[in-house]
Amino acid sequence: MNITSLRHKLTGWLNPVVWFFVKTGFTPNQITLLSLFFGIGAAVCFFCQAFLVGSILLGISGVLDLTDGSVARITKKKTDFGAISDWIVDKYVDGIILLAIGLSGIPIISQFTGLTPTADMLVAGLAVIGSIMNTFIKPVTYAEIGYTCKEDGKISDPLEGVGFFGRPETMISVVFFGIIGQIWIAVILVAVCTNLSALQRIIYLWKKHGEYKKD
Repeated sequence: MNITSLRHKLTGWLNPVVWFFVKTGFTPNQITLLSLFFGIGAAVCFFCQAFLVGSILLGISGVLDLTDGSVARITKKKTDFGAISDWIVDKYVDGIILLAIGLSGIPIISQFTGLTPTADMLVAGLAVIGSIMNTFIKPVTYAEIGYTCKEDGKISDPLEGVGFFGRPETMISVVFFGIIGQIWIAVILVAVCTNLSALQRIIYLWKKHGEYKKD
């Protein structure tokens, strides 16, 4: 179970934001671009160690990411490219914010272990890899196994509920610990939990699809 699997039950509180964009004429793709710009702004702030401002910008980016799909459904402007670009922007934002934190120079594990700052970058790198791979498993599964059924513009598949730590958990962790000034905790949490979550999905797929195919 994860937050992604509960997405449709939790997005109702965003209705005022959704209708704001509907009434002002923003297209879903424009909202996706805004999400990217706020994500880049957050990464710049994280790199400069302005973690509070960066966390606020990242929170706005996350809200926009949850909004574009709803606007597309209401305005009937859903496109395949829009769905693709949403995935791409999400991963760009995840990657650059975690990389920016790693490059900011703050101690992550070196403050406890006595290791060099290189170890901090390795942890940040693991966070980037885990964040990307945890999501990358899904489109690979769609392509190889063939999930195509969509519900409200999203492909419906069992992997939505597999893996305890996905993108929403990553965003919430970075925003929360950034606001309280302990963002290094978020990096460690993301580095460990996203990779464990990816492993959960791999084990699930192996159990479900690991049998040899008969000719």
